[in-house]
Amino acid sequence: MDRSGLYATGDEWEMAKKEALSANPLTMEEAHDVVKKALQVAGGKHSFLKESDIVVKEDTSKWEMPEVELFDSLKIAVVKLPMFSGNSEEGRKYANTVIEAIPEDIEGVIIDLRGNGGGDMYPMISSVHRFIPDGNILRFRSRKRTMWITLDYVLNVAGIKKLTPIQCPVAILTDEGTGSSAEALLICFRGVENTRVFGSPTAGYASSNRPYKMADGSMLVLTEGCDVARTGEEFCDDPIEPDVNTETPMEDSLIWLKSLK
Repeated sequence: MDRSGLYATGDEWEMAKKEALSANPLTMEEAHDVVKKALQVAGGKHSFLKESDIVVKEDTSKWEMPEVELFDSLKIAVVKLPMFSGNSEEGRKYANTVIEAIPEDIEGVIIDLRGNGGGDMYPMISSVHRFIPDGNILRFRSRKRTMWITLDYVLNVAGIKKLTPIQCPVAILTDEGTGSSAEALLICFRGVENTRVFGSPTAGYASSNRPYKMADGSMLVLTEGCDVARTGEEFCDDPIEPDVNTETPMEDSLIWLKSLK
């Protein structure tokens, strides 16, 4: 935490660190409480300690495949992207489900991120990579450095073949359940021409976490960086506001896309 925690600087952290190091826990449960308290200062709200029994029992298969609905007469595709937590092979299947369903002559796309709490961002971004401009798409800023994420890097990690871009308007739907990696995907479209976000503010977890396995089998998940858009805008703990705050995002996004034809 002291070395890499995003907020592990200044007087508040020095006090939290001193308190943690001077603690005298008598049980592992008490030790965990000490760590959790310090973790909230060092990493903020996106950091947490996952107990060993949860780590062992955690089911990474509890995720859904994306869905694509085509409005053929309008040449508009609606892509529902749920959170993803599977393995590499499943990630490729997740991404290709979307890629293979999108026709070359599509004239508009709606990416529905409502209820997507995050997980592995690489399959999610790869699934809609044809609508994201090439090059640097996202930055992670830690206390010590800033790292650019390129579209090629994302596709390489996900094991997805790069296809030619599709130039068309993109509407993105968000709500309070849109968090973490789903917010990272949203940020990839920040500043992109002919893109508009509809719905309600996101969950406010636009930061990068790193897991550390502890000796007792628990997992410390530490926030080490915040997300930075190509526009230079920095996001982290605050919700991301939509361009159009609406209770009917699907209907309003369709109206917007139709108006551009």
